[in-house]
Amino acid sequence: MAATITLTLDCADAQLLAAFWKSALGYIDEPPPPPFKTREEWLAQFDLPEDESEDDGAWLCDPDGVGPRLSILKVPEPKTAKNRLHMDVRVPGHGSPEERWARIKAESERLVKAGGTVLEEFDGHHVMMADPEGNEFCVAATSA
Repeated sequence: MAATITLTLDCADAQLLAAFWKSALGYIDEPPPPPFKTREEWLAQFDLPEDESEDDGAWLCDPDGVGPRLSILKVPEPKTAKNRLHMDVRVPGHGSPEERWARIKAESERLVKAGGTVLEEFDGHHVMMADPEGNEFCVAATSA
């Protein structure tokens, strides 16, 4: 059996980044692990320092259970360099290269409205973007 992964994003504002990635991926807030009924109840077991709050983290999941989980955690230091690992957001659908490029462009425009930034376009292939905190990702089409 293959291992599963969780992608963890360090950030300054976990709730801002969670809202962006929920919009980008169609993810939802992950329910707390059993037997806890709420995320607050789960966090209480860790005896967090007074200067930390439940808003300092967000846990997201694919509602269909297919994609990896996302953990978004507030850290004190800022982002300082290019990501060594990035996500590719794959736009579904098939068709001609022009139709696929139109879907990629439409999705990148939607993500700009959600708080992302276009960094570079690779015409006909993919768009390199950054989330609201500067984490790079690409928007591309699914495989033909």
